[in-house]
Amino acid sequence: MNVVDHVVDQGVQPASPDVQLARELLAGSSEAFEHFVAAYHDKLFRYSYAMCGQREDAEEVAQETLMKVFENLNQLREPERLKPWVFRIAKNACLMKRRKSVFAPQAEVSLDQLIPAKSGDGDGGKLEIADWSGLPDHLAMDAELRERLRTGVHLLPEMYRSVFLLRDVEGLSTEEAAEVLDVSADVIKQRLHRARLILRRELDDYLRAAKGTVKHL
Repeated sequence: MNVVDHVVDQGVQPASPDVQLARELLAGSSEAFEHFVAAYHDKLFRYSYAMCGQREDAEEVAQETLMKVFENLNQLREPERLKPWVFRIAKNACLMKRRKSVFAPQAEVSLDQLIPAKSGDGDGGKLEIADWSGLPDHLAMDAELRERLRTGVHLLPEMYRSVFLLRDVEGLSTEEAAEVLDVSADVIKQRLHRARLILRRELDDYLRAAKGTVKHL
C-alpha cells in the first residue's frame, strides 16, 4: 500500500495539489516556485487582462504578482489559502496598475446600460433570456460566442466582473472569492448572480438565433 492509499484508508484526504505546492513553497523549494510560476502565470494573466483591459498591463501585473508572492511567502499562514492569497495580491496590483495606466478607462460602464430588459408592464414583468441549458457542444466552442462572452465580461461593471472571473473562470469557492474581495459570502453570491444574468442578456440575441427558443425566468 502506497502512502496515498494509506492516507485514504485511514479516512484522511490527501492534500490538494495547491496545498502541497504551498507547503513546498513555504519549505523553500526552488523547484516548487518554478512549478508555481508554470501553474499560475496564465491564470494571473487571464484575470489581470480581464480586469485591466490591456495585455501590456496584464503581463506586468502577472509578473509583479509572482514576484510579490516570492518575496512575501512568510505572510502565507495557511497553505490551504494559497489561491485566494495569490489572487488577492493580483487584485491589489491590478487596482494600482489601473490607477496609473495610460490605458485606464475614463468612465465605468453603468449597470443601467447592461441590466436585462423586462417583459410586460411594471416591475412585475419577467426577464426574457435565452436558455443556456442544452446548448449544442459545437456552439459552446464557437469562436463568435467566445468573443461575445469575452466582450461581455469586459463590459461588466468591475465589482461584477471580478466576482465572475474568480468564481466562474478561476474556480475559487464563494468563501475564497469573498476573502479576495473583502466582502461577505452573501455579497459574492448576489454579485455572481447579477453578473451571470447580465452576461446571459448580452448573449441573448446570439443564443436565440442558435436555438430558436426563449425561456421565461
